[in-house]
Amino acid sequence: MSEVNEVSTTADFVRVCSLDELPTVGAAAADIHGRTVAVIRTAEGEVHAVDDTCSHANVSLSEGELDGCTLECWLHGSRFDIRTGDPSGPPAITPIAVHTVKIEGDDVYVALTEN
Repeated sequence: MSEVNEVSTTADFVRVCSLDELPTVGAAAADIHGRTVAVIRTAEGEVHAVDDTCSHANVSLSEGELDGCTLECWLHGSRFDIRTGDPSGPPAITPIAVHTVKIEGDDVYVALTEN
């Protein structure tokens, strides 16, 4: 997967990337003020953002596979709903943080949630 590095701030939201920097379907890692977030585009064109670290094995979720609205960790197969952060089966049992996304023109903005 790709990694997004450019970040600029607008109010509570942070500009993370442009839509054309995201995979057509899949995830890219973005560093937002030291916090790594997976920015995900679904087959339907929706964009979501979640913490990029699997709550089970502490590895990057943006390197996993997307199936609908479920992101699967590449290491042990933990699966997370990208809309809620809830795990859908073992080995993960702890949810991941979900962040608010807004699109302005071709720019993707993310507001970080506090954990």
